[in-house]
Amino acid sequence: MSLDGKGDPVSYAADVKPLFREKDRTSMLRHFDLWSFHDVSEHAAAILAELENGKMPCDGPWPADRVAVFRRWVAQGTAA
Repeated sequence: MSLDGKGDPVSYAADVKPLFREKDRTSMLRHFDLWSFHDVSEHAAAILAELENGKMPCDGPWPADRVAVFRRWVAQGTAA
């Protein structure tokens, strides 16, 4: 999926998990695992809020197109 594919279905494995770097995962492991579909889908609303507020990741906000992919994944029901 391209980052600008607004109508495309979004999946965790193909589209969301690759957005998270090893550094992101490591920094969040004390709370949950960003490379775990279950953990990310369970905390999707909170993660989205942090992404939209520019508070995540800790070393600088994602570009708007990446946030849009995550937002679409949440809106589409957090598919695996």
